[in-house]
Amino acid sequence: MQRLIAGTQTFRQQIFRNKQDIYEQLAREGQRPHTLFITCADSRVSPEQLTQSGPGDIFVARNVGNLVPAYGQVIGGVSAVIEYAVMALEVSQIVICGHTHCGAMAGLLDLKSLNTMPTVESWLKHSEAALRIAQARTEGNQPPAIEMLIEENVLLQLGHLRTHASVAGRLAMGLLAVHGWVYDVGTGSVRMYDEARKSFFEVNPLEDHENAKEAAASLKS
Repeated sequence: MQRLIAGTQTFRQQIFRNKQDIYEQLAREGQRPHTLFITCADSRVSPEQLTQSGPGDIFVARNVGNLVPAYGQVIGGVSAVIEYAVMALEVSQIVICGHTHCGAMAGLLDLKSLNTMPTVESWLKHSEAALRIAQARTEGNQPPAIEMLIEENVLLQLGHLRTHASVAGRLAMGLLAVHGWVYDVGTGSVRMYDEARKSFFEVNPLEDHENAKEAAASLKS
């Protein structure tokens, strides 16, 4: 507890003081985040640090396995967060971010390890289809690689996300975009799903920026 209390003091004296005007404005005017970021509860994943977002920038939902129950399956926290973010806060994009070395996906591959955690086992049923897909894509009787399962899980949850009424409506209006990410805990890199390529590719902002400059130059020539 002393470690947490010391952290709050450091925050108050250093971080808050340096951005006090921003916090005061947020207190007066309320929040207007641009993104709903749904990710795992894993302590190694820090959405604000990963995206270098400031206070008020992103609305975050975390749970075991970064799961999104399909609309109507579970009336609970995740569904309420999605509806509130889309309808009340009017976020313009939603990111579902999985990560490497995910304990939830490891548990899904070895359900016997969850015998003493029935609530976790029940929750992970929202990812069962991802396991079946990964198994179908794996040759022989070998268990699927956890890396494949992590990606398939993100894609499955994107599919579930699109079934939510609030999301479907905003997507149809062109006012919302949804994205699938996988964060590599060991390297700090992020892979994003590309619908056109039907695969994940590593995000490289500098490289993308240079490619955009080259494309613009070629149009002018």
